[in-house]
Amino acid sequence: MRIFSSLVILVLIGIALVLSGAFYTVNETQQVVITQFGKPIGKPILEPGLHFKIPFIQEANYFEKRFLAWDGDPNQIPTKDKRFIWVDTYARWRIADPLLFFQRLRNQRIAQSRLDDILDGGTRNVVASHRLIELVRSGIEKKANKKLEPIKYGREVLSKEVLKQAAEKAKDLGIEILDFRFKRINYVEDVRQKVYARMIAERKRIAEQYRAEGAGEAARIAGEKERQLRIITSEAYKTAKEIKGRADADAARIYAAAYNKDPKFFKFLRSLDAYRNSLKNGTTLVITPDNEFLKFIKGNSLEEEEKRLKDKK
Repeated sequence: MRIFSSLVILVLIGIALVLSGAFYTVNETQQVVITQFGKPIGKPILEPGLHFKIPFIQEANYFEKRFLAWDGDPNQIPTKDKRFIWVDTYARWRIADPLLFFQRLRNQRIAQSRLDDILDGGTRNVVASHRLIELVRSGIEKKANKKLEPIKYGREVLSKEVLKQAAEKAKDLGIEILDFRFKRINYVEDVRQKVYARMIAERKRIAEQYRAEGAGEAARIAGEKERQLRIITSEAYKTAKEIKGRADADAARIYAAAYNKDPKFFKFLRSLDAYRNSLKNGTTLVITPDNEFLKFIKGNSLEEEEKRLKDKK
């Protein structure tokens, strides 16, 4: 009885192992190639779900369905105009035909190695066939710029050229290259220092030019300010003289009118003004007693003073 039970358990375990090897699952990000004794059979499994295979004889080989990244190593490449530069690139690719991919490459590690050869080779061919300025500039300007040297292609066009060349070669490997870009372009170290020095000198020259233009503009503004100041001062002086002239005329007219109205009182006021302006603190006058200047200081009335002047005459 015990032997029978043990046999049943072994049979059930064997059935479980067989069933576990007979079914496999494929998710949304995977595609599968079934091989029998190492050789692919049937079409690739692209639909996700639960699938069946012959256990122990057939094997499921999984491959990515998503986009994959390729990141190239920086390489030193000469351009058409003999400029040695470092070029760093990257690309995006996917397994378009998993059966062909399996037959040619087997796995992604080998695929990355083949892409290194294809993309690096295409990059070298394109870079060596064009001038540096074509790689540096992103594209042809829509409007002409006289300060920039005209170009025929530009980096965008050259990227597409590398992509086209590499896509043709990768197609036979079951790979589709989706995109290719120049990640970074730079001079080699010895050339880079010379370029930096030339750039610094150019920036300094432009800065000096701006300073000279600024100094000239400052001088022009200062001269314009002085000219405007002289004009304003001249106009103000002219206006002040005109006002003063009118005031003097009005004062003379008022004085004349006051004199004609009461000459005696006018003389008295004028004498008081003379006293006020002449006799300050500490003032000493050396004059004769009968001097006209003292006529009102002596205390004579206006009538007496007038009579005195008539008698004197």
